[in-house]
Amino acid sequence: MSNTTDLEEPTPASGEPNEPITALAKTGYTGTEKLLWGIVLAVVTFWLFAGTAGSVAPEIMNEINAGQTSPLIDASSMNLAVSITALFSGLFIVFFGGLADRFGRVRLALIGIVLGIIGSALLVFATGPAALALLLAGRAIQGLSAACVMPSTMALVKSYWDGPARQRAVSMWSIGSWGGSGLSAVFGGTVVQFVGWRGIFVASIVISVIAFFMILGTPEDKAATQTKHRFDVIGLLLFVVGTLGLMIVLLFGSSLGWLSIPVITSAVIAVIAYVIFVVWERRQANPFIDFTLFSNTTFTGATISNFLLNGTIGMLMVSQQLIQLAAQKPDGTNYTAFEAGLLTIGYAVFIIAFIRVGERLLQRFGPRKPMLWGTLIVSVAAILLMATNLLVSQYFVLAVIAYCLFGLGLAFYATPSTDAALSNLPADQSGAGSGIYKMASSLGSAIGAAVSLAVFSGLAGGGASVLGNVIQMEGRTDNVSLRLAGMMGIGVSLVFCLLALVSIVTTVPKGGGSRELGKSAESPAPEPHATLDEEKQSILDRLADLPLDELRQLEKQHLVNELADLPPEVLKDIVAKRHD
Repeated sequence: MSNTTDLEEPTPASGEPNEPITALAKTGYTGTEKLLWGIVLAVVTFWLFAGTAGSVAPEIMNEINAGQTSPLIDASSMNLAVSITALFSGLFIVFFGGLADRFGRVRLALIGIVLGIIGSALLVFATGPAALALLLAGRAIQGLSAACVMPSTMALVKSYWDGPARQRAVSMWSIGSWGGSGLSAVFGGTVVQFVGWRGIFVASIVISVIAFFMILGTPEDKAATQTKHRFDVIGLLLFVVGTLGLMIVLLFGSSLGWLSIPVITSAVIAVIAYVIFVVWERRQANPFIDFTLFSNTTFTGATISNFLLNGTIGMLMVSQQLIQLAAQKPDGTNYTAFEAGLLTIGYAVFIIAFIRVGERLLQRFGPRKPMLWGTLIVSVAAILLMATNLLVSQYFVLAVIAYCLFGLGLAFYATPSTDAALSNLPADQSGAGSGIYKMASSLGSAIGAAVSLAVFSGLAGGGASVLGNVIQMEGRTDNVSLRLAGMMGIGVSLVFCLLALVSIVTTVPKGGGSRELGKSAESPAPEPHATLDEEKQSILDRLADLPLDELRQLEKQHLVNELADLPPEVLKDIVAKRHD
């Protein structure tokens, strides 16, 4: 679900906004249908294929553990495998986005596709004693693949298309991510039903190969202005260590014991890593995370709420697993991943159908109201899915409604949130802000899924039985522990929604104004935001009024700037030829 924020500009490594060398200006190349569909397929390999793991996790565990005297994969390990893809995507998306700007977006997109093929292949062969290692490695590599593909392909869309063609390309890219995410549960369930879960990743390999050859041969595209700053590798490593330690605590605390040595050790490592990280970042001229951005309270509130709303993906995973594990058909058999996935079709339909409505709400009301409305709608979806005390037939009706509302709420929230976060930042901080905002999306999905699944798995053995004395459970009683655990696991998403509401109410100003240092600008009604093409035309109109001599001077200055970015060897060669 981290795709809620992928429509903004890709992030350079330096944290400064770099304009791409556009195809029209530099190479004369314009994006083709072949390239566009290659990009869409590359995006789909993550959102549609890799995104299925959370919904089909019970099938994966049952198949790998079948015939074993002791389980090769337990619930905590499976939850880690589900979460680690979004985790690695979030941790490395800024780093790989910067590499794409510097070394080429086409190159990084192709590398990302190859990584996706490798990750899927490891999952296909995950069996026997090595199953857990292959599963975790494959899912982690899929996360690295997404960190390469997402920023590089969006940058290609914005470089190789212009005008209405660019709008169509962005829409296609968005449909690949939103549509893939929305259909992942029903797609995964269908493949499991008729082929087996490994078929999901075999299909991913096939689609990835097709995407690779459709993109291969595209002219390379890099950032026009190459920064001289080094990427903060130490800051990245500290953040990775701290976050991995936190994930281990969240996922394995209940199974290993909260006071067990591995859990306490992981917690201590996480705290130490985060403390050193904060101290280190504050001393860097070009930090991995620029904490000065958070002095802008609107950016802070939008980023926090974005993190929390992405975390609500946990309620989709928990509810899907609960239906497969606890619900039974009239003949006494459990519902399959396919049957559970069919309930989520409304999620995909509503999120795709209403994503542009969120954009129009932003233009009319500003970001605050649609962000609040979207979050409230997601809250209602969580409340409906928490009604696990009802009969199966009743719960299914509520689930269908809840999944539709889930998609609707996210569609209302996504674009206004992105606008609130990035439009209030100065131009020289937009790149860094975009990177942090994207990272918050993926990390929110990873941590939200981890917490929700950990609560569900930890309480499924009877830890939530005390609620049985308060809540009247209808129907069967042999699955009460699972149903109560599901209620609590989904309740985590409701808590996330409530916290997101607090974040929005206290930081995002009314109308379209910005709020910095506690001061809110007066703006009762925001003006519609100009598109990139409108901004370009406005600049051209202003330049048309300048005298010819000034225009020639601007052109000369632009050439001088380009020369300044050339390597010293090239400059020496130019000077030598000039002297000759």
